Amino acid sequence: MLSPSDVPLPGVLDPRVPADHAALRLWLGVQRRLALRPMEAIAALREDPDPEPLLALARGLPCTPTDLDAALGSLAQSGARLVPWVSPVYPPQLRRFVDAAPVLAVRGDASALQVPCVAIVGARAATAYGKEMARRISGDLARAGVVVASGLARGIDAVAHIAALDAGGRTVAFQACGPDQVYPAGHRGLADRIASQGAVVSELPPGTPPLKAHFPLRNRLISGVSRAVVVVEARARSGSLVTARHALDQGIDVLAVPGPVTAPTSEGTNGLLRDGAAPAMEAADVLSVIGVEARVEADAPEPSREEGTAGDAGRILAALHHGACTRDELGRRLVLDPGALAVAILPLELDGRVVEDRDGRLRVVRAAPGRGLSSAP
Repeated sequence: MLSPSDVPLPGVLDPRVPADHAALRLWLGVQRRLALRPMEAIAALREDPDPEPLLALARGLPCTPTDLDAALGSLAQSGARLVPWVSPVYPPQLRRFVDAAPVLAVRGDASALQVPCVAIVGARAATAYGKEMARRISGDLARAGVVVASGLARGIDAVAHIAALDAGGRTVAFQACGPDQVYPAGHRGLADRIASQGAVVSELPPGTPPLKAHFPLRNRLISGVSRAVVVVEARARSGSLVTARHALDQGIDVLAVPGPVTAPTSEGTNGLLRDGAAPAMEAADVLSVIGVEARVEADAPEPSREEGTAGDAGRILAALHHGACTRDELGRRLVLDPGALAVAILPLELDGRVVEDRDGRLRVVRAAPGRGLSSAP
């Protein structure tokens, strides 16, 4: 059985196919020189879809044959393929924007970008409430056949991706670095899983680090491929609000999950609601906005809170019961590398059993009598 990255698609350039190498070098050159100047690139491509004159006119980073060979090698090693703006597989909604990416590097199933998407974004330092709302909405959207888009960040993004995958659906992660990297590094395992059931996407050339200036660019792609953007939790100056602003500029619906008016993590989302965003209290609210009918399925049994505590997850809980600590301290204590620690701790965070405080320390929470969560003694 072919993996998603093995299925040939029209206009998708594969570094494993020698016949594609000449075109790959041209588009890698465009990406290297013009990824950070998308409006200039798209304006030129609308006039002439041939990348060669565009590359000749571009003024930017050096682009020698050696540079292009190195980029081609990195692309092949990452397992990504290139989807140029001229490809019929390029996301149709994104194509219409003046600042669309001239080239997308896609690891996984590039056709996932042509299915109706909904973006779910929110705070990195998310609360148990925010994670639960992201899990419910993302899972139900995935079961309705909607592709969930997000940014692979900690917190709400990661929960949204995982919930879509666990529901048997597809999800697309957009990165603010080159396709040969994963940020945060601890989400490499999650990125591999996303690529196996969806796609991991970058508009930046191989070797590009995740610089602060790249994240607003990444955010416009998340909203640009989506029929709607759902903001689950956001502080007043959250990057998720940048994604919401991009969506509004692009004419895309924005929804927000209401939260307590006294919670800092709900200040941004409640502000969106005050300014006219539609409330998202369940997936049905989102499906109604994008015109997709919900699928009626039997409710899956809720997993026991005692499940999944064997192995590294159980060791994490046992260690944190002795006191809160940072991820680095926990990794040293348990002799786990950052990647293994991140994979083991994500289900615990999703289930609300482990939370990260604002100072970066992890602690265990337990079910309180009645409703809600409270700190473990």
